[in-house]
Amino acid sequence: MFHKTSGVFRIRTHSIRNIIQRRGFQSSIITHKPKLSKTLITVGVSVTLGISYHNYKSSLIQNDILKYTSQLEPATDLKPNPKGDTYENGLFLSSQQELEDEVEEYRKERLSRKLGFIFKIGFTFHDYIWEPLVTVGRFIELTIIFLPIILTIPVSWFGKKDPLQNNERSGSIIWYKILRFSLENAGASFIKLGQWAASRTDIFPQQFCEELGNLHSNAKKHSIGYTKRILSQSFGGLPFDEIFEEFNENPVGVGAIAQVYLATLSKKLIENIDEFQPATKRKGSLFGLSSLISNDDNIPEPNQKVAIKVIHPNAATKIKRDLKIMNFFANAIDIIPTMEWLSLPDEVRNFDILMNLQLDLRIEGLNLNKFQENYKDDLFVNFPKPYLKFSNRSILVEEYINGLSMSKILELKNSGNLNDEMSKQLSEKVIDSFLQMLILNNFIHSDLHAGNIFVRFVKPNELQTEIVSNVNERDEISRNLKKVANNNDDLTKELNKLSIDGFHPEVCYIDAGLVTELNEVNRVNFIALFNSLAEFDGYKAGELMIERSKTPETAIDEEIFALKVERLVDKIKQRTFTLGTVSIGDLLEKMLSMVRSHHVRMEGDFVSVVVAILLLEGIGRQLDPSLDLFARCVWFTFLNGMPDH
Repeated sequence: MFHKTSGVFRIRTHSIRNIIQRRGFQSSIITHKPKLSKTLITVGVSVTLGISYHNYKSSLIQNDILKYTSQLEPATDLKPNPKGDTYENGLFLSSQQELEDEVEEYRKERLSRKLGFIFKIGFTFHDYIWEPLVTVGRFIELTIIFLPIILTIPVSWFGKKDPLQNNERSGSIIWYKILRFSLENAGASFIKLGQWAASRTDIFPQQFCEELGNLHSNAKKHSIGYTKRILSQSFGGLPFDEIFEEFNENPVGVGAIAQVYLATLSKKLIENIDEFQPATKRKGSLFGLSSLISNDDNIPEPNQKVAIKVIHPNAATKIKRDLKIMNFFANAIDIIPTMEWLSLPDEVRNFDILMNLQLDLRIEGLNLNKFQENYKDDLFVNFPKPYLKFSNRSILVEEYINGLSMSKILELKNSGNLNDEMSKQLSEKVIDSFLQMLILNNFIHSDLHAGNIFVRFVKPNELQTEIVSNVNERDEISRNLKKVANNNDDLTKELNKLSIDGFHPEVCYIDAGLVTELNEVNRVNFIALFNSLAEFDGYKAGELMIERSKTPETAIDEEIFALKVERLVDKIKQRTFTLGTVSIGDLLEKMLSMVRSHHVRMEGDFVSVVVAILLLEGIGRQLDPSLDLFARCVWFTFLNGMPDH
């Protein structure tokens, strides 16, 4: 049995100190001194604040903090708040309420002490002096980073229009590149903001979105020392070497908010994991999910490879400051005449939710669990299994998906090396699994690019009612394929051999930190719009898009817009009845262009669905050029029905 070390928490428990750091309270009250850029804050201010900080941080207070954290009981498991209009929104509300309650509890406990007035001074100093100063420093830093964008705006007015780039001027293309470069250097919040903007073709020009779609995270990996410290703390203070049999200290992926490692958990930890569980077990859950934590299937096998995602240190604090600055500029722009239709303050609030969802890794784990439940009867679609007993807000332990990236599969297909049978199988699985997300489950993976889709190979029986190959065989196939992945000819031979031997591709989706769900109102609107398009009533579809948009009053030339949609749908109808292949992607891209020019303000979730359709049709058509997503969607709905929930 593990010794429960005094002064640390068991798994799924977070010290108040860490919680307060995530919410932006790690000032002189906590044990870490924030670092300010030397180029932004004068030496005099830094010295003054440093002295104030040093005087305030007495050893007595530090000891009291450690004593207090050692006495905390484990937090209850995250459950959706019934006030949320979707499952994920319910999780978000619960997560935020949990943080607010524990920060409030922390402050109340400090203020109730004999020396409570000292803490009151500290809290006041933090809230009204320290945090505003640091935010101003960040504001100055961002001003320096984004100044070239403002100065080079006139460049976008010059140059020839390029028909191959949506008739954008060459100057505009250059300016978009400058913007992308600045966003990459502004940090996690602005990288994510750019990636979000790239998906909003209903607001921004197509070429602008394509350029921001190339955004890459310049996030530096955090130290292995921090990773070891947070993992040890999460597992009750166990020595790092007792937690893992193997641990690859080089992260396999570094994102704007977290980084991912590969590891093997120790047999000792797996066998005794219940020693680190909260005393109160989950009794059930809203939104149809059964007890997730007490399920024995949520424990990895000994010697099984797992992926471990770890949030970057102080990520939430930095993001919180950036969101304040974004909100300031959004409100400033909203004052400008003709710009109110963008509703930028609302979009910043939505972006705030999006960022905070990714800062609690339990939400991603529960999303994965729900996807697993939705696809439990599908032999050829899978998601990583989350190990929630081993996860908390800052770390997520999940099954490692060992397979070929869809990007590699598409490379093979585009070079003519992938056989038609396997291409068609993959295309059908990708499209049908997405249609199930969209039409049946109303629970859609929000980042469905090829890099988040992996392919493994399994062998079903003749009736395809069960998988007869085992896990070891599946993983051995993946390892062999990766050995020859750099040689397309050898890889093609191996894939052809698998097809002959009766193996089928299994599509696996990873990185489910964000999902799209339509609430009841949006769901009704979506079904009404879908029905009007299926009936080829374009004029009605155009009217619905304006009538049920976020701000119908800002739309311009409503009649012309409805007529444009009618003409577009008529073209689709003609191609359908002449047995031509209909590209839903082309239809939606043209429709989004019309939405933008007529200031029709669509719901963000609607646009997320549209972007997902564009991505999936693109992948499906590369695999099977004869794919008709419109026809397949109608056929899928005919077979399965359109739920009214």
